[in-house]
Amino acid sequence: MSTATDRRAGGPPPLDFPFSWDGTRVPAEVEELRATTPVRRVRTIAGDEAWLVSSYDLCQRVLRDDRFSLKDTSAPGVPRQYALTIPPEVVNNMGNITGAGLRRAVLRALNPKSPGLTDWMRTRAHRLVDQLVAEGPTADLRGAFCEPYSAGMHCKILGIPQSEAPAFLRSLDIAFMNAPCPVSGARINWDRDIARMAALLDDPATHGLMGELAGLRDDPDYAHLTDEMLATVGVTLFGAGVISTSGFLAMALVYLLTHPTARDLLQGRPDLIGPGVEELLRVNLSIGDALPRLALDDVRLGDVEVRKGELVLVLVEGANLDADHFPDPHRFDVHRDNTADHLSFGAGAHYCPATALGRAHAGIALEVLLGRLPELALAVPPTQLVWRTGFMKRFPERLPVTW
Repeated sequence: MSTATDRRAGGPPPLDFPFSWDGTRVPAEVEELRATTPVRRVRTIAGDEAWLVSSYDLCQRVLRDDRFSLKDTSAPGVPRQYALTIPPEVVNNMGNITGAGLRRAVLRALNPKSPGLTDWMRTRAHRLVDQLVAEGPTADLRGAFCEPYSAGMHCKILGIPQSEAPAFLRSLDIAFMNAPCPVSGARINWDRDIARMAALLDDPATHGLMGELAGLRDDPDYAHLTDEMLATVGVTLFGAGVISTSGFLAMALVYLLTHPTARDLLQGRPDLIGPGVEELLRVNLSIGDALPRLALDDVRLGDVEVRKGELVLVLVEGANLDADHFPDPHRFDVHRDNTADHLSFGAGAHYCPATALGRAHAGIALEVLLGRLPELALAVPPTQLVWRTGFMKRFPERLPVTW
């Protein structure tokens, strides 16, 4: 009998996963599992069983092996990490974009070297800091800076008015929930946002990516595209982009504000902000759950036989803090020669296409904040931060700061 069979039949009961929503410390279970059972049976929020993978080498293998599928995690009847809050066909969004012939347009829009984009980000960051300074401390840095900075950037990329940001932001608290059962509000918000984005296709003021997509409707080579398909590109890029970039930026700031040595280093050496962002991507805990994949075949993973149809969860924080790959992994070291090996953007076929944009977004924000607010500090003890629960990203509900 295989090890996997032993565990299924009489091994330890599944652990409940996720472990902790507190973003100031790595959950205690992570290092123990990686050292003893790097492929461990867990029970998800949805109540299904899955294999949690926590070592760097095995996480990397899952993400690069096409026998582990992202698209099929949305198939009917498969074990779930949590209830879907978007239509199942949208789960493999970049695959859909590629299949529709839109990949080049999307990647071009997500390039931080697009004319004027980094200048826009820098100007926007300064204006948000101007507002913070004018109103005086204390301030909620997540609500007053991270979120509007990220939402504004995505409106800029999509080419829709900045005034549209609040309408699309209002859906995200539900759209990225990790819930055990279907969320009625998710479909209501999705339908409303798709209709709103579709209407923007006909707005003469729309430019950027959505303007380019709108223009394709007159091209016979793109006759297969409906307004709903084009609107889905805009809604998903806004939602996933804002949650990912604003969430990471908030957590990068949490890390710096609770690790003064790291903050002082980047503040005193702006030239190190680039490699600093890379280290922050490695050590921060913004990914609140794990990256899901469905096994398409029986696959040996470590000492476990993962069976076809089973759910596998890649624990990014386990991989990024694995001492076998990153020596002294909890040390913030901008001079590591392998920092960029982190899995915060995924790996393999589903490597995040907006990596350069995410780095530029965070780097410019940190440069402006640390340069303009040299006394930036938490306004409350770290233990008083309130952490969002049941969400795909880990971040504080509010990030109260002073300066």
